[in-house]
Amino acid sequence: MAFEKVKEIIKESPSFTQLTDLAAERLGGKVLYATDDFFAEKENLIAPTRGIFIADKYTDRGKWMDGWESRRKRTQGHDWAIIQLATSGKITGFDIDTNFFLGNHPPHASIEAINLPNADGITDWDNLAWIEILPKSHLDAGSQNFFKCSSNEIFTHLRLHIYPDGGVARFRVYGEVFKDWDAISVDQQIDLAAAINGGQAIACNDMFFSSMSNLIMPNRGANMGDGWETKRNRTPNNRDWVIIRLAHLGTVDKIIVDTCHFKGNYPDRCSIEACVSETDDVVDATHWKSLLPQQKLHADYIHEYVSELNDIGPVTHIRLNIFPDGGVSRLRILGKIKK
Repeated sequence: MAFEKVKEIIKESPSFTQLTDLAAERLGGKVLYATDDFFAEKENLIAPTRGIFIADKYTDRGKWMDGWESRRKRTQGHDWAIIQLATSGKITGFDIDTNFFLGNHPPHASIEAINLPNADGITDWDNLAWIEILPKSHLDAGSQNFFKCSSNEIFTHLRLHIYPDGGVARFRVYGEVFKDWDAISVDQQIDLAAAINGGQAIACNDMFFSSMSNLIMPNRGANMGDGWETKRNRTPNNRDWVIIRLAHLGTVDKIIVDTCHFKGNYPDRCSIEACVSETDDVVDATHWKSLLPQQKLHADYIHEYVSELNDIGPVTHIRLNIFPDGGVSRLRILGKIKK
């Protein structure tokens, strides 16, 4: 198995960071265990956004840090943490982010993985059939440390080792969701766009204020930053757009466009197109069909569309158009898979 350290890129992260963060707390990831989190809680590892620093903030145990930080080890061994992925998946790359950990970052880290159908009740993590997917590798202080992973196996849990101790701000696990579609009935309605099911935001013309990937996250948006928002566009008759690859070929029964928290900056109108494609090379495709004709939108509101939808059969990709610009919190594409 081959591994490669990816040099940090100041202006652009590696392409794999556009994939789903399988460990993300907001998607359902959990940190189940850590050998030590004396200074800063293990749960911070999978929190959203990069870690922050507050110069004069302290706790009764020392300096407050936004990450996972163990105490200085005075015995043999090293520290490690167990992360349960939000969903089983194939891993493409990692970001072991030591942001703001300068004199206290671990100089090295490694990662092991396993596929566990059920981890309930496990206490002896050492005696499991772990597979090393990142060998002991150098970490830079105060940096995003990117690594590629070439494993094609499906995993559910990871063990992040740090040598010998110290702090990691965030741990990102980028990859593709694995879902057992054989277990999904063709009569079962699911969110075909949801990230947890394998949906992926693959392209947009603008995401100046916030990421297109937020559109397909679980739950309603936490705030105005937890959505997809474009900059103000002064071009007459402007249209902003985002393309989402659905988790599976399917027919659409219902669409929800949620402008939660967007009040003075929601789009005036929206429409949705769809197509069938075996690849993601659809930005300039000419075979888009109208799924949802142009609709008037309202501020901070859940818009539901059923009778307004055109019957265009099974689709693989959808394009949300907003007129002329603005922010949408969540997009739900509810339907049934086509096998």
